[in-house]
Amino acid sequence: MEIKIVDPVGGATVPRGESGEFCTRGYSVMLGYWRDDEKTRQVIDAEGWMHTGDLAVMREDGYCSVVGRIKDMVIRGGENVYPREIEEFLYTHPDIEDAQVIGVPDARYGEEICAWLRMKPGVKPLDANDIRAFAEGKLAHYKIPRYVHVVEDFPMTVTGKVRKVDMRAESVRLFGLQ
Repeated sequence: MEIKIVDPVGGATVPRGESGEFCTRGYSVMLGYWRDDEKTRQVIDAEGWMHTGDLAVMREDGYCSVVGRIKDMVIRGGENVYPREIEEFLYTHPDIEDAQVIGVPDARYGEEICAWLRMKPGVKPLDANDIRAFAEGKLAHYKIPRYVHVVEDFPMTVTGKVRKVDMRAESVRLFGLQ
């Protein structure tokens, strides 16, 4: 089996250490979707590479780490922002139990960063100013969440995955975004 990491926009292979879409081909990779040529063409290119939709980084030793999903990627003012990177940073805050980051509509930047937070028991909820102060000098300015929503639980699917689609819709409603 072969693997490569490509730029999700241009399709060119990216250097090791940079993130891009995880692609694979070989005898163990599916040939296509059953009786769905259109869907197959969307994920398997002319050279037989299956585009997984996963964002990954290939290390110098050839091993890969998945860092997110292309669908989750936020494009803020032309910058690609990977929610998982911000979530991992937010986990370092001593009062945050869990974090989910999404993109929400913004008239100026196209999308803006929104963080949904679950707080540890017994601590006061954080707001956008608290997160901004915590992230200042540690995250690039365009990665600092503009919107913060504290919740008891995240909307989940029956299989236990966070429903970011529902979070986006609720954030648009809560913050009056269009």
